[in-house]
Amino acid sequence: MKNMVFKDLNLSEEVQKALAERGFQEATPIQSQSIPHILKGNDIIGQAQTGTGKTCAFGIPAIEMIEAESEKVQTLILCPTRELAIQTAKELKSVAKYKKSVRTLAIYGGEPIERQITALKRHPQIIIGTPGRVMDHMRRRTLRFQDLNMIILDEADEMLNMGFREDIDTILEQVPPQRQTLFFSATMPKEIRDLAAKYQKEPILIQAPHNELTVPSIDQYYLEVRNPAKSDLLSSLIEAYNIRLALVFCNTKKRVDELTSDLQSRGFRAEALHGDMRQTQRDKVMGTFRRGNINILIATDVAARGIDVDDIEAVFNYDLPVDEEYYVHRVGRTGRAGKPGKAFTFVSGREIYRLKGIQRYTKAPILPQKPPTAKDMEENRANGIWENIEILISSDQLSKQMEYIEKMVENIVVDEKEKDQTTLKVAAALLKMVMEPNGNQERLEADGNKTQKFDANNGMVRLFINAGRDVKIQPRHIIDGFVAKTSLPEKLIGDINIYDRFTFAEVPQEYAPEVLTVMKNYRMNGRRINIEKARAR
Repeated sequence: MKNMVFKDLNLSEEVQKALAERGFQEATPIQSQSIPHILKGNDIIGQAQTGTGKTCAFGIPAIEMIEAESEKVQTLILCPTRELAIQTAKELKSVAKYKKSVRTLAIYGGEPIERQITALKRHPQIIIGTPGRVMDHMRRRTLRFQDLNMIILDEADEMLNMGFREDIDTILEQVPPQRQTLFFSATMPKEIRDLAAKYQKEPILIQAPHNELTVPSIDQYYLEVRNPAKSDLLSSLIEAYNIRLALVFCNTKKRVDELTSDLQSRGFRAEALHGDMRQTQRDKVMGTFRRGNINILIATDVAARGIDVDDIEAVFNYDLPVDEEYYVHRVGRTGRAGKPGKAFTFVSGREIYRLKGIQRYTKAPILPQKPPTAKDMEENRANGIWENIEILISSDQLSKQMEYIEKMVENIVVDEKEKDQTTLKVAAALLKMVMEPNGNQERLEADGNKTQKFDANNGMVRLFINAGRDVKIQPRHIIDGFVAKTSLPEKLIGDINIYDRFTFAEVPQEYAPEVLTVMKNYRMNGRRINIEKARAR
């Protein structure tokens, strides 16, 4: 079926204007097939994956069918997660931009219910909510559905996977029977068919063609690895490719927590995201991930719904997904907005046969790869440093540093003929200091283990950490830990001196109490550290 253009879908001028502003001209397959049937009042089951435009497939007709003069709730959209509810509400608000009389409201757990009760008094006609919070409002009678004429279940399969079947039954049985019922689901398990048979009237099944993973900017690889060695391999790949923002998928909440703890102990800025976390925790983690204050987010499939971050450089399938469509959802988180992306899948034993099934399904090459060697990691790290050097050179803001280099060379050079060679050696020494940060401490110990006294006048507090080279601590472990766990900006961290069994680190005086409190019992490279103010000498 040929995709339709929006101007041929009999839409209002207001909606067409809003879509045109966003650059939308041609409808996607799920939109082309769904919108006409919904506008006619038919019940439908739309099978479509995330990223196919399904929100507008039901959102556009829902907005068009609102009776503007009525202040009653006319449409209810149920979503499995808070993140998806917020994302859907944002999308609908954009479509209804020029329909001033159409009001939408998202309601979900983790936010004070009193605030939502106040918002409900503004008489929204479209409610987007999670099942639990919708039922809460129904029990309080702050949300009434006597005039409801459309109910939509978005990502219905995920709601069933999350155990919302009883909630869905409760809600569907309490809304008016004379209504239009729409199901949208990425998969079509028996439970969805059972729901359709119970609550829909002659539904029309619409199956959008699968989006093949043909995006050239996503390089897909798989690595064969035994389970106990997975975290070592993950760490090596992140370091080898100098990955600054990564999303790691595990199949269980327990696995997410275990891997997060392991990566944190290795000095990575990693955080977990799964359904057992309080909503405030999940919001905080997502905020820090979007801002780049953590560089590795480890999540379950359900918790990752609603993540919309364009700068994710790599996706790791730490566990092979349970079905082919989950693979599509996961990998689609990288390579966005025309940027390059990588996807790595870990497999062991007979999982290789399941991976071949995924490859047939996606019709995209997933290439075998060997774990990076020490030489690979060193070369990739050097390449990453070189990329930063190129940026700095092009910025043309190195005059002060160039003066320092010239002075260094002048102090070393005896023969003018040696000048170029000496400049090269200085550059090589500086590169070595960046690539081998622990080597910088050798000179300090050779000078008699000298340490800088805490100077109250310079505004910095010197902290003592009971871990050093004995557990392979590096400056980045200290920096990443401080930045991930506290509000301390990286650029304000002072000198870091690492010794055999302990480390000194300087932080601004105003941040010291927070660092001392928050970093207590933090695990760094497998050791639970103790951190306290260093004694002045």
